[in-house]
This record gives sequence, structure tokens and C-alpha cells, in this order.
Amino acid sequence: MRLDSPSVMDETQGDWPLRKEDHTAERKTSRTVSFAMERRVQPELLDQLPADDPRAIKSRRDLQLINFFMGNAGIMAKALRSALPQSGARQLLEIGAGDGRFMARVARRLSPNWRSTRVFLLDRQEIVKPETVKQFETAGWQVSGIKAEVLDWLSRPIASTCDAIVANLFLHHFHEGQLLRIFGEARRRARLFIAVEPRRSRVALMFSRLFWFTGFNHVTRHDVAVSIRAGFKAGELSRLWPASEGWALKEGRARLFSHLFIAQQIG
Repeated sequence: MRLDSPSVMDETQGDWPLRKEDHTAERKTSRTVSFAMERRVQPELLDQLPADDPRAIKSRRDLQLINFFMGNAGIMAKALRSALPQSGARQLLEIGAGDGRFMARVARRLSPNWRSTRVFLLDRQEIVKPETVKQFETAGWQVSGIKAEVLDWLSRPIASTCDAIVANLFLHHFHEGQLLRIFGEARRRARLFIAVEPRRSRVALMFSRLFWFTGFNHVTRHDVAVSIRAGFKAGELSRLWPASEGWALKEGRARLFSHLFIAQQIG
């Protein structure tokens, strides 16, 4: 199954799918600016707050607006539809699912062509609300929650596999060694892995300063800047995916501020 269909993204500013010459040029550009924008992983305030803290509740609402602005639900839905064009997915796992609202929006975009899909929402906190579960059911999906740390859960013996593992604004929380572990376990559990992450760039960092004027709280403003500095560019995730034959990798800019990574087993 090919991943180079133009339908994966139709709003990528002309650079998706990546052409060979584009990827080479991007690597050259990366070497030029990397001194000023080295990847840096720092703690985010939201991860340190109790789920019912008013600051955390407000920040999660802010993140819904950020996801909407970035278009991440649309990016994810198009990537899933392109990679699994025939019958969709019977079982999906979202790691770092948070309150589940992002995946519920993806489900609405894939419905009605994807019906009877079962999605597992893995997160360290149980914060999926009944109204979010209802949104999945309206789309014809079944939903189950898994409360666990992603690295702990992925290291458990495999009971069953799923069609795809997805992540939204999650991988940037981890250092390279941790990402190697996540990728190594993910490729044993699914034939498809898709991640939408912040794209690390000085333009995105400058734009994040405008959030002072949007009504976002200090938790969100802090975490957005931290997320951008920990984001990805120029094939960085592809380099960490375990080397083996039979996998097709795609990685590149999606819209203005997002970074899309797809790994799919072929053959």
C-alpha cells in the first residue's frame, strides 16, 4: 500500500508528499538554522497539574482551539483515510489521548465511511467525559479508555494488535531514547503509525507570542512555547524509526505549524 497519494494532505503549502529534492533541501536548511533551534525537551505545566485543577481545565479548553487552528484533526483524518482507503480500521489506539475530544473530531470526519471502529484512548489520567463518549457513538465508533503511562503499557506483553496507532501533540514530550522505545514497541503492535506534532521553527515560536492577546492562560502560553522548542523537522522522526525492510516512511510539514509522520508496513 502506497503512502505517496496526494490525498494525504491537500493543504500543505505544496510540500506534501515530500519529493526527494525537497527533503534534501530541507536537510541542508536544517543544518543552517539548527544552531539557533536545537530540539529541547522541557517539562510542561499542564502535565504537572491535577486533572481537576481549574488551570488545567482552562488549558485543555485552550488546546482545543489550538488544535482547531492547526487543523490537526483534518490532517490526521486525511492521513488515516489515505493509508487505509478500503475498509478503514477495525481497531485504533491513540497514545496520549488526553480528554479524547481530538479523536472524537477525527471520528466525525471519517464517519460514515468508517463504521464499527473501536478506538482505545490511552492516557495517564482518566478525563474522558460522557459527552465525548457520546460523540464517538454518534459517529458509529466504540471507545474504551486505558489509564497507563505509555512506556509502561507498551512494554507489557502483547495481547493483541491493532490496525493503527496514532498520536497528536504527544511525541514531543519525549527524549530520543524514549522515542526509540515507543517506536520499537509500536511497530510490533500495529502496521500503521501516524503522529501529528508541533513543527519546530522560529516562525512558529514568534507566532506563539501572540497568545498573550488571545485569553489563553499562563499554563497554555508557557506550554505552547515549550512544545514548539521540543517539536520536530527535517526527517528527525524517520531517523528514529527502527530500521527494517517492509516499512514506508513519510515525514514533512503539514499546514503552517504542524509536522506529520507516517510509518506503514507494506507488503
